[in-house]
Amino acid sequence: MTTSQRKTRPARKTSQQRVRAPKQTPIPAISRIPIVEVTPQLLDGTAPVKATVNESFPVQATVFREGHDRFAAAAVLVDANGHVLEESPMRDVSPGLFRYEGWLTPHIPGAHRFYVEAWSDPYATWLHNAEIKVPAGIDIPLVFAEAEILFKKAVKAAPVRSAERAAVREALTVISKKRALPEIKLAAARAPEVQEALAKYPVKELVSRSKEYPLFVDRQRALVGSWYEIFPRSIGAKKDPATGEWTSGTLRTAATDLDRIAAMGFDVVYLTPIHPIGTSNRKGRNNSLTAQPGDPGSPYAIGSADGGHDAIDPTLGTFEDFDAFVAKAHKLGMEVAMDVALQCSPDHPWVTEHPEWFTTRADGTIAYAENPPKKYQDIYPLNFDNDPEGIYQEIKRILELWASHGVTIFRVDNPHTKPVAFWQRLLGEFRQNHPDIIFLAEAFTNPPMMQTLGTVGFHQSYTYFAWRNERQEIEEYFWEISHESAHRLRPAFWPTTHDILTPYMQRGGIPAFAIRAILAATGSPTWGIYNGYELVENIARPDAEEQIDNEKYEYKPRNYAVAEHNGMSTLLKLLNSIRNKHTALQRLRNVTINATSNDKIVSFTKIARPEETPDGTLDAVIVVVNLDPYASRDANVYLDLSPFGISPRWDNGPILEVTDEMNGETYLWNEAPYVRLDPHGQVAHILSVKVLP
Repeated sequence: MTTSQRKTRPARKTSQQRVRAPKQTPIPAISRIPIVEVTPQLLDGTAPVKATVNESFPVQATVFREGHDRFAAAAVLVDANGHVLEESPMRDVSPGLFRYEGWLTPHIPGAHRFYVEAWSDPYATWLHNAEIKVPAGIDIPLVFAEAEILFKKAVKAAPVRSAERAAVREALTVISKKRALPEIKLAAARAPEVQEALAKYPVKELVSRSKEYPLFVDRQRALVGSWYEIFPRSIGAKKDPATGEWTSGTLRTAATDLDRIAAMGFDVVYLTPIHPIGTSNRKGRNNSLTAQPGDPGSPYAIGSADGGHDAIDPTLGTFEDFDAFVAKAHKLGMEVAMDVALQCSPDHPWVTEHPEWFTTRADGTIAYAENPPKKYQDIYPLNFDNDPEGIYQEIKRILELWASHGVTIFRVDNPHTKPVAFWQRLLGEFRQNHPDIIFLAEAFTNPPMMQTLGTVGFHQSYTYFAWRNERQEIEEYFWEISHESAHRLRPAFWPTTHDILTPYMQRGGIPAFAIRAILAATGSPTWGIYNGYELVENIARPDAEEQIDNEKYEYKPRNYAVAEHNGMSTLLKLLNSIRNKHTALQRLRNVTINATSNDKIVSFTKIARPEETPDGTLDAVIVVVNLDPYASRDANVYLDLSPFGISPRWDNGPILEVTDEMNGETYLWNEAPYVRLDPHGQVAHILSVKVLP
């Protein structure tokens, strides 16, 4: 074999040749004044943080620098075009950890951004050094030569003909006098009006900025609302005493009840599904597998020969009737919320028109909904992976149809059983094209799912409130929703629903219903009740946390005159009136827990900042509730006075003048007032607050 015929072996690769380093994303450069760990932010700063018109929200960041020179920081709010709307000075809220906080208050809806700005503060640095050097007689000429340069810059920073510019110029005049005593010059340089002027119009050096973070400012209803839930078919339903047959209520008869609902102060009327109901596997009364003749079936088994999600059950009426219902609600100052249950009865048109939208089991049948051991034989769940684009476009069409008929809020049934990515796309498109439409997630599920549904765009969410009954768990939950998750999830508090009747509500009678209504109405900006709450409907179906003779499966007309005798209608009206009066009860991020000496007494304070209130003044409410529906309880309430900016006096002298909004009585309170609350009389205090001089 000749040399030319020999096979040539490839050269051996070095270790560097064999292993290729992965491509790395450049690490963002640290700004001159480091700004790190900015909050709030969602999905690594790509998803918009929740905000509401006239609702203040906190911005935090860790800010620090090398050496000993002083620095300052501000949170800055800008609109979609980058125009600065507000700059809020940040203060160190964790001394030693350099954690700074500032509050921003957007006043117009739509897309916004915010960022943190930091800068070297030459005035604060100079003042710190001067207050040490001047008394010690160190470098006096140099100290005030530097001051002259600094104050000349400060004069230019303040607006022409402003009070702040005049104050700085006057101080500069004193500082420039060669014969003035150093103490006189220092006093002029640190006068209160000068410090206020330089705080408002600071001299900034080495200005640094964080990245910008998105937020979306929703209209007020996304945060604040009082909901009242109805099954339209029950209102005006009649039973023939001779035959026992029922005649369904209609949208027209339901409209006759709107005056009563509005008179109690509710501003959202929520309709359970009004679509045609299937007959295949129709559920009977109390979730029976066998429906009797005349049983209306569950309105959540949507779809029949009469249509699906874009149709109205003929027994309820027509779109003309629906439009009349909506028009009357609007006239009474109420918005209409509609239930969106993305599931089908076996009779839904989709089952034959789009069988690919469902899951087919090994035996060829369509899988019905189940959550073992629960089974829902009357409904088929959608399979969002078979034809995601087709399903998406159809659901978007349906929602836009109902929005065109005046629906402004959608209460989405079980959104956690659908892909999160679906909701992210749908809610993002509605935010862009229909920003006034609000979505409430009925997602009683694990915390990560609840929080992520809020992150991707749900405006509000049902919560675990119904199961938080003891003082410690209430305190912890109130703190969580107001301080830890408010930037991604807005809570809606419901004491009961058509699906939920907790043991506390089953056993506590009228006091339990009063206690939970007070906690719901004061603890969350959005709260709601299921109709029949006024009648204290508290009998449970055996082995279930829901009502017996459940309205989901039968007609349930009610006599609301009973509510006038038990006082519940009066209480609900009073609670909504108090909420409307106090901006503090319409805000989420403002809860302060007050300790008490009795585990059955819970207390918290809510404060609205002046930037949030119509008259520009601070609004404060202190709530104290007896959690025991069976016995009177007393306690000392140890008030956290920090939200008021005052310290305890500990001399037993009065600090606050409080007026009970429930009975009009006024009290003088020190930092540890005594209360006694009776579940059969006054079960709670809801107190407006005035700080005494």
